[in-house]
Amino acid sequence: MPLVETVPDKCRVCYTCVRECPAKAIRIKSGQAEVIPHRCIGCGNCIKVCTRDAKRAIGSTAKVLEILRTKKRVAAIVAPSFPAEFPRVGAKRLVGTIKTCGFEIVSQVAFGADLVAAAYRKLLQENPDKNYIAVTCPAIVNYVEMYMPELIPSLAPIVSPMVAEARVMKHLYGDDLQVVFIGPCVAKKGEAEADSDTDVDASLTFAELRNLISIMGIDPEKVEDSDFNPPTPGLGALFPINGGMLQAADMKEDLLSGEIVTADGKQEFIEALKEFKSGDMEARLLEILCCEGCIMGPGMTSTAPLFRRRAKVSKFVRESMKEINFNHWNIAFERCKNLNLDRSFKPCDQRLITPSESEITRILERMGKFTTRDELNCGACGYSTCREHAVAIFKGLAESEMCLPYAIEQLKTTVDELAEKNDELAGTKVALKHAEKMASMGQLAAGIAHEVNNPLGVVLMYAHTLMDENPDNEELKEDLKTITVHADRCKKIVAGLLDFARQKKVTRSMTNVPDLIEKTVRVLKRPETIKLEFISDGMDPMADVDEDQLAQVITNLAGNAIQAMGEKGILTIRTGGDANQIIIEVNDTGPGIPKENVKKIFEPFFTTKERGSGTGLGLAVTYGIVKMHRGQIKVESNADPEKGPTGTTFTVTLPRREPES
Repeated sequence: MPLVETVPDKCRVCYTCVRECPAKAIRIKSGQAEVIPHRCIGCGNCIKVCTRDAKRAIGSTAKVLEILRTKKRVAAIVAPSFPAEFPRVGAKRLVGTIKTCGFEIVSQVAFGADLVAAAYRKLLQENPDKNYIAVTCPAIVNYVEMYMPELIPSLAPIVSPMVAEARVMKHLYGDDLQVVFIGPCVAKKGEAEADSDTDVDASLTFAELRNLISIMGIDPEKVEDSDFNPPTPGLGALFPINGGMLQAADMKEDLLSGEIVTADGKQEFIEALKEFKSGDMEARLLEILCCEGCIMGPGMTSTAPLFRRRAKVSKFVRESMKEINFNHWNIAFERCKNLNLDRSFKPCDQRLITPSESEITRILERMGKFTTRDELNCGACGYSTCREHAVAIFKGLAESEMCLPYAIEQLKTTVDELAEKNDELAGTKVALKHAEKMASMGQLAAGIAHEVNNPLGVVLMYAHTLMDENPDNEELKEDLKTITVHADRCKKIVAGLLDFARQKKVTRSMTNVPDLIEKTVRVLKRPETIKLEFISDGMDPMADVDEDQLAQVITNLAGNAIQAMGEKGILTIRTGGDANQIIIEVNDTGPGIPKENVKKIFEPFFTTKERGSGTGLGLAVTYGIVKMHRGQIKVESNADPEKGPTGTTFTVTLPRREPES
């Protein structure tokens, strides 16, 4: 049966429960820590360490309420750790409160512990050549049956104090008696439910008892005190303390002989079992508890430290031993000493296949751990080492994302990818906005050019006719020349508008780009005082481009640079790239473009030249050609001499081959 469950809404996947589970019964699946019922030994470590209360024991309160409603006689057998749970409530007040809940009989499991202690003493006396593992802790029994079944023959064939006390109750008060165990242990729930021979009908933790009292609206301050029902226990009340069973059985842990060894805690009990299995431990009896004594069980609500709880139990036992009537104890012991306290065990092997070294290596490499130096063993994943984590991944108990360094690296990669995509998206958004603007401007330009072109042709025709008809009229000739000059300029503007408006198809051919650039630039008109520099990085010069359109791009960029520098400067054209793209840089040493104008330079009709010396369409046409080639164009400029040499650099990046659609 499942003993512990996860509350998904409370779990923050901190892996603390994974780290603390001795059976590795907690699986991380889809970012959620869940208990695997068939692997859980019921130790409750996960309940104790979870600060968010995301792990809880499967409740039995409803079942106990149902038992109490049956009107049958019901007995509550209380674990001897109760003084540590209820330090402010006296034993008699506690008994009175439990009876007020509807329990007819309230007895102490400690008497069953007396019987069990005697059974252990007898077992060792009658089997001097055998070594045994004490089975008073059900979590230990579960662990051996699930993960070390080869040790089952070494488990002492004796029932736990809970089962012994349940059989005492039915022997003394009748077989029709319903028995409910109340104690600090979650694993007892599994023991009670596992077999009907336990004679225990239900198991409550101390936390559940408090809840039951609250549900019934009982105020312990207002109930009458009552005594525990007989039989009265002896030193069996020390069982919840580490080594308590030995004192109850009048046996000692002799450090010289090493015949009896005690161990407790989730790490120590596993190491003790391993040493017992290997034969390194020569103990005749290994008494081990999963918790640091039952007083530290997961069903406790007390926040007191270990030794304060231990002191409370010891004090109660001392006071009880002062008041005990040993004649009555002996009579009760004699009446019950022949009860059947035997038990058997069966394997429930939950061991998983261990991965090979190559499989572990492959999993580690998947998490970016290629050498032992990469294995940080930080424990953040819940496993002691990176290799343990890799093994758990192989077994389906863990995920790669549990590795903190790996998760951080993955997060950084994701952030970088998102930043890159965000930049691409921003660039696409700007390009789309620009394209929409260009399309609108193109339609407008085409309309204007069409309407203006014909009248201009008529003006030019009549101007030339008048000049031919009046060759001697100098005054008229000068006026007509002015008309033709400005009309020609208008024709150029109209031609530029048409170039801008036309969405020419790119006609690609393999072109030697550096040669094309040099031929194009050398025919441009420039002062001799402007020096030309052509630089190539030696990469493949060939690219699949539209030769005419690329020549127009170079003409526009280089022509603008020459005009910007005026009478003196250096025009540097650099070509480079890689196997996938070609890069063209056009750099001038002119005055630069003011920062506020840089964003506008690709807009139609925007120009930084003097009025009348430019149409403002050259860079707009250039931008369109580059975009039609599926390329990019960017500009960097410095117009402030205080920040360094002034000048402007246009960088054009084009794919070497036509991209696939």
